[in-house]
Amino acid sequence: MKIEQIYTGCLAQGAYYIESNGEVAIIDPLREIKPYLEKAKEDNAKIKYIFETHFHADFVSGHVTLAKETEANIIYGPNANPSFEAIIAKDNQEFSLGDITIIALHTPGHTMESTTYLLKDANGKDHAIFSGDTLFLGDVGRPDLAQKAAHLTQEQLAETLYDSLRTKIMPLADDVIVYPAHGAGSACGKNMMKETVDTLGNQKKMNYALRADMTKEEFVKEVTEGLLPPPLYFPLNVKMNKEGYEDLDKIIKQGTTPLSPDDFEALANNTGAVVLDVRHQDEYVKGHIPRSIFIGIDGGFAPWVGALIADVKQPILLVAPEGRVEETITRLSRVGFDNTLGYLDGSFDAWKKASKDYDTITSISATEFKDIITHEKVPVFDVRKESEFVAEHVEEANNSPLDFINDYLTEFPEDKKFYVHCAGGYRSVIAASILKSRGIHNLIDIAGGYKDIKEAGIKTTNYVCPSTLK
Repeated sequence: MKIEQIYTGCLAQGAYYIESNGEVAIIDPLREIKPYLEKAKEDNAKIKYIFETHFHADFVSGHVTLAKETEANIIYGPNANPSFEAIIAKDNQEFSLGDITIIALHTPGHTMESTTYLLKDANGKDHAIFSGDTLFLGDVGRPDLAQKAAHLTQEQLAETLYDSLRTKIMPLADDVIVYPAHGAGSACGKNMMKETVDTLGNQKKMNYALRADMTKEEFVKEVTEGLLPPPLYFPLNVKMNKEGYEDLDKIIKQGTTPLSPDDFEALANNTGAVVLDVRHQDEYVKGHIPRSIFIGIDGGFAPWVGALIADVKQPILLVAPEGRVEETITRLSRVGFDNTLGYLDGSFDAWKKASKDYDTITSISATEFKDIITHEKVPVFDVRKESEFVAEHVEEANNSPLDFINDYLTEFPEDKKFYVHCAGGYRSVIAASILKSRGIHNLIDIAGGYKDIKEAGIKTTNYVCPSTLK
């Protein structure tokens, strides 16, 4: 028996490859299926099953394409209603895979079709659970994502999740391994650990949601408290996962259309496409196409695209580093953004050589900022998450989290300079690009973010441990 976790850091997502005696199961695959096909070929094995723990909201799964390519059966738990052919498993239904068995444990609560898959080894011993978004390491799945579809409140879903955990998962042995669908950084939970594999016994000891003496009322309160609104693209990804989507090869073929600066400009004007610049923030600051949006490929790329562009059908034109266009299109497709129309051939250098107008962002070091803030009171906007801000921030700074930047547009000064920073310099440039695209140009970025601000000795509030801020 072989179990391999295929973890994608950009999405904080774990897919799983399980092989036994020449048969393979894939759990929660990403949209690009080539890695799974290659692993099965290396093992001289056949992909038999594609298990989906639920209809994912934060990424587009590869189940439809993988089933078409391999003729493997797609399996969902009870209550699932996909538009394509799939096996809708009954609670406790068993599936044989080589010498092992995988059992569908219906664990509703995160969503009503959520299912945990229990793996029994060749000796019939409980070996591992693939818990999807039902149980994370250090947390559980948020219970508010399916309330509209299920006609249930988040409190009712939380009550259902409480029952699922205590009747299906907590009775399992402490040595059972937990393989979740997500880790720290995912918007599907609140307080996930950075580790991606653990034992159930350890989770029973340290996961707040698995406390043996916890009442249902306490569970509902803790699980629903402090939930931020989900990103706007989540329901659109659910729809794609339920109804199907175009093959990735077709998306890549369209998106990798090279465009000259003139053609790029004309297409942007004629289609209303968003010009998405994915170069490093330092390059974007020095020069970029006016009104383009920066979301760097080397940061938390796909989730930020989903959160800030939101509409998966939005036409996109790319400004990308040389040699990274296909990678960018693939990563866009992971969160359902399939409408890339082409890319600027020669990247931004070609735009400049064509003598096209371009814009810049004024950026200063934290040391320069210290000189300014020491002598005058200036508006400072911190675009980190609220929890980061509350824990520690520049004195008298304003918090305008990047996730919800559009809700704060009226708070930025119209008639004087203001300063923007994040933790390290990535998110503040995203924020600056959005503000400039909205016609707000009187901003100055603090390069290096809060890290450099602290090192420069700028006066900040006293640190408060985030775990005490409930």
